Amino acid sequence: MSLKSRKALVTGSTSGIGLACARALAAEGVDVCLNGFGSPAEIESVRSAIEAEFKVRCIYNGADMSKPAQIAAMVDDVETAFGALDILINNAGIQFVSPVEDFPPEKWDQIIAINLSSAFHTIRAATPGMKARKWGRIINTASAHSLVASPYKSAYVAAKHGIAGLTKTIGLELATFGVTVNCISPGYVWTPLVERQIPDTMKTRNMTREEVIEKVLLTAQPTKQFVTVEQVAAAAIFLCSDAASQITGANISMDGGWTAA
Repeated sequence: MSLKSRKALVTGSTSGIGLACARALAAEGVDVCLNGFGSPAEIESVRSAIEAEFKVRCIYNGADMSKPAQIAAMVDDVETAFGALDILINNAGIQFVSPVEDFPPEKWDQIIAINLSSAFHTIRAATPGMKARKWGRIINTASAHSLVASPYKSAYVAAKHGIAGLTKTIGLELATFGVTVNCISPGYVWTPLVERQIPDTMKTRNMTREEVIEKVLLTAQPTKQFVTVEQVAAAAIFLCSDAASQITGANISMDGGWTAA
């Protein structure tokens, strides 16, 4: 069955992995709702470009993913605008790097809210409609850090481990309703999120930019290459397909061999 005319919400989709997923869905004929931060002009440029290139409907909702009420309202708005919500990709995420004794409590709360709790709130709101229609695809962007840890990333690693557990649990709950729930766990992907954490890591580890890329970011990936956003998006499209209908509750590693060791 084609994905054409399905309806999707991708959180954190104004750049990086989320935008790549939104564009890949649109290329399959899926109407898409974008969500994320950015200037109004930049967001409108992205939104209108998707509509023009792929001839689908593309809307934007600026819900703050740390606010449960705004998340619930966004899901309701998408269902009202499109008539359904068939595909949910939870991709919103932030990062902060610090030794635990110096880790600001407000940063912990913010990362858990955006990287983990937001997925719970979107899934909670989207599930009734998917169950009623007997079809749905929920894909959570996790990380290699859903399986292994790295120093100085206590909140991020905790949140991504939580995403893996949430994926398994909801996958089991929805297994008889035609709804699959999976997460993709990339290694380091060259995105604005990764680029923004380089200065903090340089400071924390007293390294140059080049040393951070070589000795911190890529040291764990045997291929010594960044994962691309297009590769993650392609995996998401496969998980939406009929060919993947028996894949649920899974954590799909895409990390250049990082977690194979």
